Amino acid sequence: MSEPYRPLDSALARRRFARAAATYAGASRLEAEVGARMLERLDLVKLAPRRILDAGSGPGRDAAALARRYPRASVVALDHALPLLPRRSLLRKFLSRGPSAVCGAMERLPFAPESFELAWSNMALHWLNDPLAALRELERVLRSQGLLMFSTLGPDTLKELRAAAGPARVHDFIDMHDLGDMLVAAGFQAPVMDMEILRIQYASGRTLLEDLRASGQANARRDRPRGLAGRDLRDRLERALGAGMQSTYEVIYGHAWRREAVAGDAPAAKTIRVFKRIP
Repeated sequence: MSEPYRPLDSALARRRFARAAATYAGASRLEAEVGARMLERLDLVKLAPRRILDAGSGPGRDAAALARRYPRASVVALDHALPLLPRRSLLRKFLSRGPSAVCGAMERLPFAPESFELAWSNMALHWLNDPLAALRELERVLRSQGLLMFSTLGPDTLKELRAAAGPARVHDFIDMHDLGDMLVAAGFQAPVMDMEILRIQYASGRTLLEDLRASGQANARRDRPRGLAGRDLRDRLERALGAGMQSTYEVIYGHAWRREAVAGDAPAAKTIRVFKRIP
């Protein structure tokens, strides 16, 4: 395993996402880009799901795209922050087959076993203190030979901000290989992991900080400094980050299959195929 993972204040993170419901869509450019790249990967998969789970859906941007891609499927958008979930009028609910919204935790999914053929999670696992528990839940609710696709963030994410603000003011992120081990421990077969580095250009360090706040993604570490940061910290960050800065994001992608259930069989051997891609 890599360095110890410093836990998050889950209640604080949920409150921040809830407060950011009105501004999240406009500030979450990275999540939108990664979601689009994940959708392209589905072109390589032969799949005709009847039920799809978007776990950690936010406002349901990916859930809506999945509903358009699989018009005969029923799509469920799940998120832990109720105000962030997509809203539909009662009339549209009965006239449309768009995504349904459920408020719940990924570590304790409120669904029966074998409920979905496709489980999808875009940029949500790094907000969990126990991603293995969530992966086990996703394996539980998938049907035999169902597919899990996910993205999350790796350790090089926000390295510029970490260097300027100090490590306690930026989240830890789990290494790709540790996530691959978790997929095996959760019972998935033939997991495939890969990674790429994305960089977003910001007009200034202030713009980066504003985007993080507007998307609800400010620091929620339990060991974060508890005093008010104040103007001095903001000024120091702006001087350190400068104008026209780039922010690095290590994006990890993974997919794996729920193994085919055969009565009385022994657990099949699991193999991880890991591909690391850095532009």
